[in-house]
Amino acid sequence: MTDCPLRAGKGFIVTNENAVNQSNAATAAQDPAVTPESVVEQLRALRAQIPNYGQLPIPAARTLRSVSSLNAEFAQAAIHAVGASPTVQSTVGQSAEQLQAAGETAARWSMVRDELKATLDGVTSAVLTMKHSFGQSILLTYTVSKKLVKVPQHADLLPHVAIMRKANRLGRNRKSLPQAPAPAPTPVPTPHV
Repeated sequence: MTDCPLRAGKGFIVTNENAVNQSNAATAAQDPAVTPESVVEQLRALRAQIPNYGQLPIPAARTLRSVSSLNAEFAQAAIHAVGASPTVQSTVGQSAEQLQAAGETAARWSMVRDELKATLDGVTSAVLTMKHSFGQSILLTYTVSKKLVKVPQHADLLPHVAIMRKANRLGRNRKSLPQAPAPAPTPVPTPHV
């Protein structure tokens, strides 16, 4: 552990290797056999096994959505109608048992969809947390480096600080757009009595 207090401006900065390496400890604790690339590979292999898997354009999905979300009681009554009438069954081209199985299969795949959505939410949170931790380390590096360059023995950091200062967008105000002058008030005619 290296504690190095530096006088910079009105206060002191203390650098601590343990504080900077906290995010590295969390990363090392994870299973090294699981990598983002291996997860992507597994997901692609899984997609190949899902029946009817594909991406739909928004208009096509919109067209399918209304019929795909029929009332469950209505659907069950239709299945019973197919079972009760050979004419309806021959027109539909499926038996009541086939329709019942199709409905149950769709419901079971809906559970998969819900689980994948929950997984996506969890991965989104994990990535946000990782990026936040990385960003905190980068901002700490910038802050410490800005203070260190004020000491001659750390002059080798000057070009790095200059690049960081130029590229830093955090905390900068955007150039405000010129405001159009306010329109002059229109005179209100006074009625003559």
